[in-house]
Amino acid sequence: MTKKVINLALQGGGAHGAFTWGVLDALLEDGHIQFEGVSGTSAGAMNAVVLAQGLMDGGAIGARQALDRFWHALANSMPGDLLKGDGAGISTVTKAMQQWTRFLSPSQMNPFDLNPLRDLVVNQIDFAALQTHSPVKLFIATTHANSGKLRVFQNHEMSADVILASACLPTICRSVLIDGEPYWDGAYSANPAVFPLFDYCSACDILLILLQPLCLEATPDSAREIQSRILDITFQSGFLREMQMFTRLKARRPLFVWSKLDRHIARTHFHLIEADLAQFDAESKLAVNLKFFSTLKDLGREAGQKWLAAHHQKLGKSSSVDLAEVFA
Repeated sequence: MTKKVINLALQGGGAHGAFTWGVLDALLEDGHIQFEGVSGTSAGAMNAVVLAQGLMDGGAIGARQALDRFWHALANSMPGDLLKGDGAGISTVTKAMQQWTRFLSPSQMNPFDLNPLRDLVVNQIDFAALQTHSPVKLFIATTHANSGKLRVFQNHEMSADVILASACLPTICRSVLIDGEPYWDGAYSANPAVFPLFDYCSACDILLILLQPLCLEATPDSAREIQSRILDITFQSGFLREMQMFTRLKARRPLFVWSKLDRHIARTHFHLIEADLAQFDAESKLAVNLKFFSTLKDLGREAGQKWLAAHHQKLGKSSSVDLAEVFA
């Protein structure tokens, strides 16, 4: 059986990353697709390295098991039921901590720099092996805290610090130092970064798995809603600018395709799976419990299966999303 080779761009979104877990599970179960490059930010970065670890250990079955193991462990990593909340809701303690972040820095709130996520990542990912033996090309987005510049880490640079930096919300977590430089969540600069898949991969298909709606119908009115929308726009702006650039390049259609760039653009196909999570409010991105993760996984599996049924035959031939309609 000849498999279609594609690249993945995985958006961040906290707990909503469990939706991407479901999409990946559906793609892996199908067995007709393999991955060349995976670009990820924040929760997308975690899904990316867990996917790579699982593929390295045991192929598609190993990847499904690794993703399942990671999200179950993440659900159990939050200390005590008081912090876990129920379903898509967050606990009273977590809500209180959100309020404290307005007045206290991460070093004041967490003087011992305790981070259960670090232990989880270190225990489940063999970063030394990924640096040299990863079956996929990894591109993990971070934001340099002192310049705002995007930095994309690749396989040979992979480490627990890189993944934690990609998911570092500076109001909650301390800056992550890499080679003496401070990094924050990659979503501030690219969520996710698409250009590495274009620049460094030969597969012509790029599948975007998005957790944040590209268009929200209701205009925010309350102070809380406005603050949430500001954060959403901030985390989406870099990605939208990049996709608008690809949209303009794809629309050029020169009479004679002479340049290497024109040929590359002409053969690049884009695909989109967009999560419909309107039923959950913004706070649900901080929910940490298996019931909610499982609900999102099921939604992701359904979306992945629908996309495969509708668009698998287009892989290698054409885009299944109209960039001009979505991003222009």
